[in-house]
Amino acid sequence: MPVLPDGWRLVALESVGSTNDEATRLADAGAPEGTVVWAREQSGGRGRRGRNWASPVGNLYSSTILRPDCMAQRAAELGFVAALAVGDLVPADRSVRLKWPNDVLVDGGKVAGILLESAIGQEGLVEHVVAGIGVNVSFAPQLPEMRYPGAALGGTVEAALEGLARALATRIAQWRREGFETVRREWLAKAGPLGAEVDVRLGEGLVRGRFSGLDQEGALLLETAEGPRKIVSGELLGRAA
Repeated sequence: MPVLPDGWRLVALESVGSTNDEATRLADAGAPEGTVVWAREQSGGRGRRGRNWASPVGNLYSSTILRPDCMAQRAAELGFVAALAVGDLVPADRSVRLKWPNDVLVDGGKVAGILLESAIGQEGLVEHVVAGIGVNVSFAPQLPEMRYPGAALGGTVEAALEGLARALATRIAQWRREGFETVRREWLAKAGPLGAEVDVRLGEGLVRGRFSGLDQEGALLLETAEGPRKIVSGELLGRAA
């Protein structure tokens, strides 16, 4: 059985509809931070914007309960924290690039997906965040709708889970101790180069511009033909970044 950081708890399942749904149920019932729901396979895995996440046996499917004690507007910062944690799993001899808002690419292929779901309580305080993280370990799905080829880490699912839990615990502690600025700086160091041409899908529309960084709250900054633009929610598409 995988060993998690001190104080963390593992809920190991052979199969589940969605680890996020199971973790949300546990969080609503009072499960503490560091509760990790791990399943060998999911029958109803999902990604951002309701997309299906292929979840057969062989890859890592986990959801971690976080209780960040912050206001709702800061919850999105944890997506960047999670992306850095996934990046920490990648061997030094492989190339890692982070794609806004929370994708992780290895050697040019997508190796992970991250889905954060939050419960907001009274006065906008976050009650909990469920950080769903899927990592390709033994194989990389290649689906027609994917904008990047898949990539896989290799190794075992158990080792990937242990490494991810350690990295996530470390990165969460860093975020609490140093704030988002350190996370933002480290994320940018692994992102596409500043000045790269990017396309961002906003609903049915498309915005084109040059990647100029992140603001202090994690919004994407673009230099467009019409001037500077800040994008809070959207989908960064293929091209240079």
